[in-house]
Amino acid sequence: MLARELLRSDPERVRRAFADRRQETASLDAWQELDRERRERLTEVEELKRRRNEASQAIGRLKGRGEDAAAEIAAVATLKSGIEELDSRIAAIDAELATIELRLPNLPHDSVPRGEDERANRIERQVGEPRRFDFAPQAHWDLGPALGILDFERGAKLSGARFTASFGAGAALERGLVAFMLDLHVREHAYTEVLPPYLVNAAALTGTGQLPKFEADLFRVAGEDLYLIPTAEVPVTNLHRGEVIDESDLPVRYAAFSPCFRSEAGSYGKDVRGLIRQHQFHKVELVHLATPETSYAELETMVFHAGRVLERLGIPYRVVCLSTGDMGFSAAKTYDLEVWLPGQNAWREISSCSNCEDFQARRADLRYRPAGGKPRLLHTLNGSGLAVGRTLIAVLENFQNADGTVTVPEALRPFVGGLERITARRTVGRSK
Repeated sequence: MLARELLRSDPERVRRAFADRRQETASLDAWQELDRERRERLTEVEELKRRRNEASQAIGRLKGRGEDAAAEIAAVATLKSGIEELDSRIAAIDAELATIELRLPNLPHDSVPRGEDERANRIERQVGEPRRFDFAPQAHWDLGPALGILDFERGAKLSGARFTASFGAGAALERGLVAFMLDLHVREHAYTEVLPPYLVNAAALTGTGQLPKFEADLFRVAGEDLYLIPTAEVPVTNLHRGEVIDESDLPVRYAAFSPCFRSEAGSYGKDVRGLIRQHQFHKVELVHLATPETSYAELETMVFHAGRVLERLGIPYRVVCLSTGDMGFSAAKTYDLEVWLPGQNAWREISSCSNCEDFQARRADLRYRPAGGKPRLLHTLNGSGLAVGRTLIAVLENFQNADGTVTVPEALRPFVGGLERITARRTVGRSK
């Protein structure tokens, strides 16, 4: 959420930022009009309260002298009614302002490239070179079923489109990748591991920015104030909601594995093949809480940590700074890590690391206390370290062999029982 003082004192900066983000400004116009009315009504109610106090004092003096105070008593009653009416209007305005504020996006950092969409994204660097194949590499949606480790048909039979069942080495790879990622982040990068709830209330989703604007993307439990999490960012960022952290404890760095659930409303058929865009998937999430002075250094650190997963696996990737037209709602700056997928002959996102500055902290009441100072809003950061299903895709496509088998990266083998090569498994129950 943006600071009211910013909306009030520098609306032109906000307008320019919204234009960069392709955000309409009608809601900002409405906010300014409501804010102007609110300040007028506050002035009016303070004047009525002053007059009420004066009338009350006059009543006391008149009664003390034994004189009639009926006119003053009637005036106080009228003033009281006017105050109540104004207080009611101010409360209604506050609710309207809050509704608008919760739907306004964050402002992009000055270093973010300006542009309408992903075409304006800036490639920062590339790590590793794509492998040259002496055969036509397969996409994972062909390779996985041929090996008998990914079954899209049975997943759809159980749950509908965009669900997958994994078997044998497919399931082992998914489990091993989670353990590999957490082990790297906890043991070498000194994160604190968290196992969060997978159901959260509306307050948590409002704190990180999914509600109210993106409710259509969520799965809600009928009749309950509970939602399946779209990412572990939501519960982990909200762990310290309403608390004040000592500055000496910062930065806080959490790593959390969780399943993620997204309805993908509005995707309109994009990336429907294979594992790229599923309703249910696994992810290792990184969350940092930092001071405003250190948060951009923390963002670079987070990107480095996410990239180390791919470097250890030997998978080429590149770091891309997203443009203003391609950024997420809560982010002030975002780097995507894009991995090379030879079966699709394309770079595809595998991690998105964002600094939200104080945008989420203001919504979720996340603060820290400098030594000897008053509490200040934290800066929050989040990123995938990594999306597990997409990492599995990258392993299958980058380490496939001409005979249809897949070589398991050496760094991953200790986490899959020493498995070195994935070969076709005998499938069960195909014929009727």
